[in-house]
Amino acid sequence: MLLPQTRATAPADKDATISPLLPPRRTRPAWLTPRLVRTEVLAGLVVALALIPEVISFSVLAGVDPRVGLFTSLTMSVVIAFTGGRPGMITAAAGATAVVIAPLVQEHGVEYLVAAVVLGGLAQMLLAAAGIARLMRFVPRSVMVGFVNALAVLILSAQLPQLVGVPWPVYPMVAGGLLIIQLVPRWTTAVPAPLVAIAVLTLVTVVGGVDVPDVGDQGALPDGLPALAVPDVPFTWETLRIIGPYALGLAFVGLMESLMTAKLVDDLTDTPSDKTRESWGLGAANVVTGFFGGMGGCAMIGQTMINVRSGGRTRLSTFLAGTLLVVLAVLLGDVVAAIPMAALVAVMVLVALTTFDWHSVRTLPRMPRSETAVMVATVVVTLVTRNLALGVGVGVVAACVLFARRVAHLVTVTRSTDEHGRPVYAVHGALFFASSNDLVHQFSYADDPAEVVVDLSDAHVWDASTVAVLDAITHKYAARGKTATIVGLEGHSADRFERHTGQLD
Repeated sequence: MLLPQTRATAPADKDATISPLLPPRRTRPAWLTPRLVRTEVLAGLVVALALIPEVISFSVLAGVDPRVGLFTSLTMSVVIAFTGGRPGMITAAAGATAVVIAPLVQEHGVEYLVAAVVLGGLAQMLLAAAGIARLMRFVPRSVMVGFVNALAVLILSAQLPQLVGVPWPVYPMVAGGLLIIQLVPRWTTAVPAPLVAIAVLTLVTVVGGVDVPDVGDQGALPDGLPALAVPDVPFTWETLRIIGPYALGLAFVGLMESLMTAKLVDDLTDTPSDKTRESWGLGAANVVTGFFGGMGGCAMIGQTMINVRSGGRTRLSTFLAGTLLVVLAVLLGDVVAAIPMAALVAVMVLVALTTFDWHSVRTLPRMPRSETAVMVATVVVTLVTRNLALGVGVGVVAACVLFARRVAHLVTVTRSTDEHGRPVYAVHGALFFASSNDLVHQFSYADDPAEVVVDLSDAHVWDASTVAVLDAITHKYAARGKTATIVGLEGHSADRFERHTGQLD
């Protein structure tokens, strides 16, 4: 029996003709190609290996068992892989949040920490709903450059404890690791160069019996998985008073770190991200982490840079970074413990060197002094406090103050006379609290005649402070028996003036 023939009209290619007796062929998502999956898996593996010693050190900083930090990284990575808005970004137990919660652990114990993590996650979700991600538009480039440069210095300085007071073989091993990472990409990009460096240096230490510090020296690795539980604290106002400040600190620092890191990855990969979803996803990850007894976390900039430099671009590398970390720590603990710290130091040193914006140093002589001041302020505050969120906050405030100061000088007042012989003061520029304060001194109250015109046709009234200044001008003339008439206001300026005039005395 012959099957009926089906003819396709002008097929675009040989796959355009499909038999009616066969089901339509399913299209594989673009990121599921074997090559990209391999890249994501290997990138996640590199990050997982680099995470273990760093997370252990952050756990010690926070005053909790190293296993708490490792399990935190698992839950944070898994949850954010599904809920986050920036694919390819690594979120785990971070140093920025460890600094915030350390006093709480010292004074009240781990259970209060867990409750603070849950409350902080809820606060992050509320802030996300309130639109905190939109505030990122107010972060100028000079602050971003300062943030990146300070980050590079912090990453580099964090490696110093592994380079001071250590056996001499550490130094040639670090140099060899840097050389491997630089040379491997010239031969092949199939395997991330950092992973090759870690494997080679581990093999050298194990086979050669080289006695150098390794991952196992940093703390105990877990032998099981975390359990779900409710924080064992009294549900009272006193508990809220204790954990509230730490929860808010955790929320703001975590969001600042994550949103700044997301913006950095956006620039590096030339891809956009959903900052509101990232904010909400971070909160959800912290809530889940808290119920699993974790210490909370946020985006880890150094590990994110490792992931991006290793080719990680999707949620798969984020998911695998956390899961492989626990798999390696639980199932292959002996192997992971044998990795020399020199190998991980080499990876992080290269990340620091490639993260630093060297172009910003070369262009310093050509940059406006105000922009340079903002960048330097961001770097200095960050390095002194070792708090990236605080450094960015100071940088943004400094940028706003310098901008307001610069704009304030753009307001001009010119005096002329109209056809009736009245003096006309024409005001040009944007009037707000910084630019309008000196406006009251631009008029000749004693020498002007009985009638004066203040023309605001080329000005814009931005705030109530300016309305108060305009009222002060009219009152000064009125006190001398003269009349000052304000003209030229339109649109929002007129509405704002009418709404506030006479109400601010």
